Formats: sequence, structure tokens, C-alpha cells
Amino acid sequence: MMQRPQKRSLTLKGHRTSVSLEDAFWDAFRDIAQSKGRPINDLAAEIDAIRGGDCGLASAIRLFVLQQYRPTS
Repeated sequence: MMQRPQKRSLTLKGHRTSVSLEDAFWDAFRDIAQSKGRPINDLAAEIDAIRGGDCGLASAIRLFVLQQYRPTS
């Protein structure tokens, strides 16, 4: 069943922000952070720092999650 994205709170470099992500992406993002032994806010800050100016943070997180689960060529 498709769900609407929900607002999620993050703290990036001491500043509160929110992203709208579907449960599946948020759960996968948390799992990835945990498997890397990193706080989710730190991982989000890293993604925020490298994303392009034309890409929103929520989209950048979705693309990051997708890259983690796609098989490498």
C-alpha cells in the first residue's frame, strides 16, 4: 500500500530541519546508518554537504538509500 511521505526531524550541524520521507525510505535510511555505526543526523549532514543545489535533501536521501540497495556492476 502506498503511503504519503511523513515529515521527519533531523539536526544538521546544530540546525533543526525536516524532510518528508515515506516510511520505507526512512526505515531503510535508519538501518543503513545503524549498519555503518553512525548517528542518522551525521549521515544526513554528510548527504546534505555533497548533494547538488538542484536536489532537495529528501530526494538526496532517497537516492542514497537506492544506491545502498542496488547491486554494483
